[in-house]
Amino acid sequence: MATFAHITPDRCTQLGSALTAAGLTWQDNGNQDRPELLTYTVTDPHGRRWTIEPATSNQITPSRPASLWQAACTDWFQRSDVISARLVAEYIRDFPEAE
Repeated sequence: MATFAHITPDRCTQLGSALTAAGLTWQDNGNQDRPELLTYTVTDPHGRRWTIEPATSNQITPSRPASLWQAACTDWFQRSDVISARLVAEYIRDFPEAE
């Protein structure tokens, strides 16, 4: 069974800090105490909406313990790998504009 014990208040703070440092507008749904329901909503520099959700324990690899988050663009069918807070913020910020 998948669990979310790896999603702690500190990990949520790290994600929020990374999103802010990347210059992204974001909010969470307030479910840090129930990470299975936790979702962040982010707007990228091109106005696209993204959601970030915590990875389940089944998605985490011991060799990459900081890779805890996965982003999905709600306007495109685009999903990131499970990556760290800093990398998920950079992924969203740097995702190319549509041609």
